[in-house]
Amino acid sequence: MSVDLATVKRVAKLSRIALADDEAGKVMDELNGILGFVEQLSEVNVDGVEPMTSVMPMAMRKRADAVTDGNKADDIVANAPQTDRNFFMVPKVVE
Repeated sequence: MSVDLATVKRVAKLSRIALADDEAGKVMDELNGILGFVEQLSEVNVDGVEPMTSVMPMAMRKRADAVTDGNKADDIVANAPQTDRNFFMVPKVVE
């Protein structure tokens, strides 16, 4: 697959990127180089290779599913200008 000059200009327009004609030619060459590299990657035999999420095998760190922030309502609203029963009081903005 290769990219032509019209495709580069169209993508630039859709991306709202201003490209001069000489810049569009340079971008076209760079995109074709990238696509050529991706085509080379598709030639690699990956049969029997397990997919991985990291280079190093590791287990997910897990935490206990427990409530740890209880009884902090007073601390949370301590700096608020107005509160009512641990709720923030704000001016009415909708009539």
